[in-house]
Amino acid sequence: MNKLLGSKKAFFIFLLPGIVLFTLILFIPVIRVIYYSLCDYDVVNGYSYVGGNNFSDLMKDDVFWISVKNSVFFMIISAVTQQIVGLAIAAVLMNMKRGKNFFKNVYYLPSVLSSAALGLLWQFIFSDAFGINTLLKKIGIEGPKWLADTSSWIVTPMWVIAFVALWQYVGQTMMLYLAQMTSIPKDIYEAASIDGATKTQTFCRVTLPLLKPMFITTLSFNCLGSLKFFDLIYTMTGGGPNEKTNVLAVMLYNQSFKYSKFAYGSAVAVVLLGISLVVALILNVGIKVDNYEM
Repeated sequence: MNKLLGSKKAFFIFLLPGIVLFTLILFIPVIRVIYYSLCDYDVVNGYSYVGGNNFSDLMKDDVFWISVKNSVFFMIISAVTQQIVGLAIAAVLMNMKRGKNFFKNVYYLPSVLSSAALGLLWQFIFSDAFGINTLLKKIGIEGPKWLADTSSWIVTPMWVIAFVALWQYVGQTMMLYLAQMTSIPKDIYEAASIDGATKTQTFCRVTLPLLKPMFITTLSFNCLGSLKFFDLIYTMTGGGPNEKTNVLAVMLYNQSFKYSKFAYGSAVAVVLLGISLVVALILNVGIKVDNYEM
C-alpha cells in the first residue's frame, strides 16, 4: 500500500475522475459563460462577439444596482442572523436534558423541505387578503403590505424574505455548531468548573474560542449561499413589485430565460461569480482563525 501511494502514476489515476468531473461540470461551463458575457445573442445569428458592451450596459441598468443592493443586504442580514440565532439555539440544546433530539429535528426540518413549496406557503401567509392580515383585521389592526410595500430604501418584502430564509435555514447552522460543541472534550469543561468558572464564563472563554473553525465554515456557507439565493425569492415575489426585490440570481434568470437575453444574463452571472469569489477570499484570508488542539 505504501508503494502504491508513493507512485505518482497511481496518485494521478486516483485524481483523474475528480479532475474530469471538475473540468466538465465546473471549469468549462464557467469559461463558456465568461465568453458568452462578451457576446451579443439573437435567435437567427446566435452569439457574436461585442466585447464589454454587456458590462457597460449593466453599469447603466437601474435594475442591476437594485439587485446588487438587495444581494448584499440579504448576504449581510442572513449571515448575522443565522450566526447569532443558530449559535444560540445550539447552546440551549446542548444544555437540555430531555427533548434534545425532538427540537433538533424541529429546527432542522425546514431546511430539507422544498424552498419553492415553502415560498408559496409564506406568500399565502403574508398576502393582503389572507393569512396574517386577516387575523389582524379581526382585532381592528390594518396590516402592512408585507410583499408590496416599496416605500423604504430596503423594501419591506426583502425583510420578510430574510425572516423566512432565517426560519428555513437556521437549522443547518445550528446543527454544525452543535456538532462542533459535541466534539469538545468534557475534560476541558471540568477543568473550567474546578477553576471556578461560571457557565457564562465557560461559554465565552472556552466554548466560543473552540468554535472559531466552525464559525468560518458556517459564515462561508451563509454568505455564499445567500448570494446565489433564488427559489424562495422567485416564488414569493418573482423580483417584484417593480423589480424592487430583484437579487442577482433572480435577475440572471429573468434576463436569460424570461427575456431570452442569454448574453446579458451571462454578464450578470459573471458579476455574481466575481462577487462570490471576493467574499470567499475575504472570509478565508481576512478572518484569522486559531486552531486549538483538543
